[in-house]
Amino acid sequence: MQSYTIGQAARLLGVSPDTARRWADAGRVATHRDEAGRRLIDGRDLAAFSVEVAQSGGTGEDDVSYTSARNAFPGIVTAVKLGDVAAQVEIQAGPHRLVSLLTREAVEELGLEVGTQATARVKSTSVHIDRA
Repeated sequence: MQSYTIGQAARLLGVSPDTARRWADAGRVATHRDEAGRRLIDGRDLAAFSVEVAQSGGTGEDDVSYTSARNAFPGIVTAVKLGDVAAQVEIQAGPHRLVSLLTREAVEELGLEVGTQATARVKSTSVHIDRA
């Protein structure tokens, strides 16, 4: 299972590292320490927390624009639904929830699962998923 530092989690949630630290200190998201003493958040816990934050109406910080010249939305996979041939992947990128339909084979090759960091790239009406 992939784990994230407070700084990485903050970037994925669209907040400052100080905000992510305050949330962890308040027990809103569980952390553990690695061998070097850094606080880490398990990917599944961060995925669930990112959905909770988005559904509660935001991060509590000033509104931030989540656009880029390349239309890339870095985030965390919050759901994967596999069919026989097709799959549906949901990514929470800050306040944005993106859903992509792709082949099951692509999901398996990318190793996408809940808690995995990924980037949704949007072009016209298609959403492409890149594993981070």
